[in-house]
Amino acid sequence: MKPGDKVKILTQDKEYEGTLMPSLQETGKDTYILKLKNGYNIGIEKKTVKKTTVLKEYIPAKNKKDKIEQDNSLPTISILHTGGTIASKIDYRTGAVYSSFSPEDLLKMFPELSKIANFRSNLISNMWSDDLRFKHFEVIAKAVQKEIKKGCQGIILGMGTDNLAVASAAMSFILEDIPIPLIFVGAQRSSDRGSSDAAMNLICAAEFITKTDFSGVAICMHEHSSDDTCAILPACKTYKMHSSRRDAFQPVNDTAIAKINFNTNKIEFLQKNYVKKDLKRKLNLKSNMENKVGLLKIHVHMDPKQFEFYKGYKGLVIEGTGLGHTPGQAPNEISNIHKKIYPALKKVIDSGCVVIMTTQTIFGRVHMHVYDKGTDLTSLGVIPGEDMLANTAFVKLSWLLGNYSKEETKKLISQNLRGEINERLTEDMFLN
Repeated sequence: MKPGDKVKILTQDKEYEGTLMPSLQETGKDTYILKLKNGYNIGIEKKTVKKTTVLKEYIPAKNKKDKIEQDNSLPTISILHTGGTIASKIDYRTGAVYSSFSPEDLLKMFPELSKIANFRSNLISNMWSDDLRFKHFEVIAKAVQKEIKKGCQGIILGMGTDNLAVASAAMSFILEDIPIPLIFVGAQRSSDRGSSDAAMNLICAAEFITKTDFSGVAICMHEHSSDDTCAILPACKTYKMHSSRRDAFQPVNDTAIAKINFNTNKIEFLQKNYVKKDLKRKLNLKSNMENKVGLLKIHVHMDPKQFEFYKGYKGLVIEGTGLGHTPGQAPNEISNIHKKIYPALKKVIDSGCVVIMTTQTIFGRVHMHVYDKGTDLTSLGVIPGEDMLANTAFVKLSWLLGNYSKEETKKLISQNLRGEINERLTEDMFLN
């Protein structure tokens, strides 16, 4: 047996059938790694094996690209790749996950796409979304601008899921007056797994682009854990709520824009007030981002030096507790160090730093005039971030400081520019 072979392994207790994977370095001498039909891997101790049979020998495919036939009756969608699970497959020779980014590879993996639109694709970078920096947002934005100039009905941007929602929020500010839809699509599980969500997310995004008049930045991911519907989620109000579920992405303090039934291709808009597609509208690219912006999460046992670190920064978002609080009072002797936190924060603000308060509760908004702690903080110059997600406030503040003056930033940060702030929250916006 060799890696990639389809094999049958009979142990003392059970018979297994699947694809033989390269053995892990630390257990390779003692264990077979087998990928089962359901996509999951198991380890089988060699000492328990009674018999092995090769059912089908693995023969590496030749690196041949099939020519894609263009259908002039179909619209064109551009797919921009930045890496992540969305275009990942297993290389059974090495056991590593690799990415396939060409249109040919994409249509081989997802042949249903060829009936929806013509596709062209471009690789921006093959990277984990954990490694994103503000400069990457400029690179992505210019790639989007280039595709729009070429002419297309919409753009799908494939990205790793960990920071996908943060990137979508950043793009919504940078790509002002975007004339077409830019839909972020990710996958929680790689494309060759039986439980993969990649195909459905991509197909639903393509259906939404070609069959609706929506324009703007949004996210397309599974609405539920089952393979029935995808949700089109607002770029600035979406949070990755789970590390591995296929419906990990959920709207916060908002509702989904629309949903697509994967089986019937029916599209239902849940929000009626959205910007319409207009190919004549000119994209206004504002890609400057201020680098010296920080994000500080409040927790128990904080030290004043954690605040003082941001002295000299241009902006700081605080992810506060409850309605928007930090420690700063000393109800007993153990808490005396907290008396130094407000002065430390005042030094940060006096150094020219714009400080915004959000809440770590995920749902809800800050209300900084309910308790005296909140009043104390606003008296220092902390600006309430309304119901913005902390990460959204973070990229918005960086973008504002990169494109506007400090005084303009302080005014605009609390204004709803891209759907990042809702003035009124309703019951159906909580765990809906």
